[in-house]
Amino acid sequence: MKILFVSLHSIHAIRWLENLKDTSFELYWFDVLGRGNLVTINPVHQFTDWEQRKLPYMKGEYFLSKKLPSFYEKIESFLKVTANEQLEKIINEIQPDVIHSFEMQYCSYPIIKTMNKYPNIKWVYSCWGNDLYYYRQFSKHQKKIKKALARVDYLHTDCKRDIPIAKELGFKGIHLGVIPGGAGFRLEEYDKLKCPIKQRKTIIVKGYQHHFGRGLTIVKALSIIQSEIQDYDVVVFGAHNGVVEFVNENKLPFQVYSGHGLKHIELLEIMGKSLIYIGNSISDGIPNTLYGAMVMGSFPIQSNPGGSTEEIIIDGKNGLLIKDPESTDEIIAHIRFALSNPKIIENAIEINNILVKEILDYELNKKKIIAIYENIKINNP
Repeated sequence: MKILFVSLHSIHAIRWLENLKDTSFELYWFDVLGRGNLVTINPVHQFTDWEQRKLPYMKGEYFLSKKLPSFYEKIESFLKVTANEQLEKIINEIQPDVIHSFEMQYCSYPIIKTMNKYPNIKWVYSCWGNDLYYYRQFSKHQKKIKKALARVDYLHTDCKRDIPIAKELGFKGIHLGVIPGGAGFRLEEYDKLKCPIKQRKTIIVKGYQHHFGRGLTIVKALSIIQSEIQDYDVVVFGAHNGVVEFVNENKLPFQVYSGHGLKHIELLEIMGKSLIYIGNSISDGIPNTLYGAMVMGSFPIQSNPGGSTEEIIIDGKNGLLIKDPESTDEIIAHIRFALSNPKIIENAIEINNILVKEILDYELNKKKIIAIYENIKINNP
């Protein structure tokens, strides 16, 4: 069976693909955003460097694409080769049995036209955190989401919350189950990177500050209680400009890594030394960074958009849930509570050690991922 993946240039997509290393499936990957090759441990034929102009670049194109996206979409095919056109070319070349798109806005919208043209190709769509929960509230996005879901045959989600949402938006296919978006972890390999709880003197913070991320709220909260956390190192990863600027302007003694400043393994190493992990956003599924923190034994303080996080975190038991992502007062209260209740942290880590074995074990998730395509093959001989 030939499987064509359409995804962002992402560590999570790479980890998903690597679960199929020892299968008989023929694997292909379409670089829909034109970001270059994926580095994977298994052979995946990659379609990259496909973007071509039909007409020379004209002044004002970028402005149109950002300010008048609907109009730009109508003229885009006259200006350059589109993702739809390139996908059709790939389909004719390799004749895939399954096309699997990860994420909706960048990886599924651009291929709807071609997918409708080839209804016999099975379409698997992996719903990422914000795809449906956040974007459904905007009419233009909702129309596109409905068009995509009307064509999608199989749905994979990283949380239970998005299943009824997808159905409300017109999905009538088969739900493949809840599997973490980044697949599983080889848990035993990370044990050597984990410090004992009593030796942990780091608070690690997700520094996303954009449409969804509210890392700045966390950093502001920590700045207010500096005297109370002076015995702890604060590490901010994935920090956007607003967070970096706030730290610099206020001369905060925090270690800040912007963008992709840390490799995945480096991030996990820091989490293995961190007593507390804090992630905060107005929209997400179950963040892969939250899973990483739980694997590495950090006590999680995490926002809970739409009830997604409460699927794995019981407030006050194996972590703390942020109810208002905009509230520094609430985050301060959570940090104070955690630091003043070491027994709760110890109990939470024990609970999470059991939980990650149940939901994040590499071999367990590998079997689930392989089963997705095996079942499609069986049901569509």
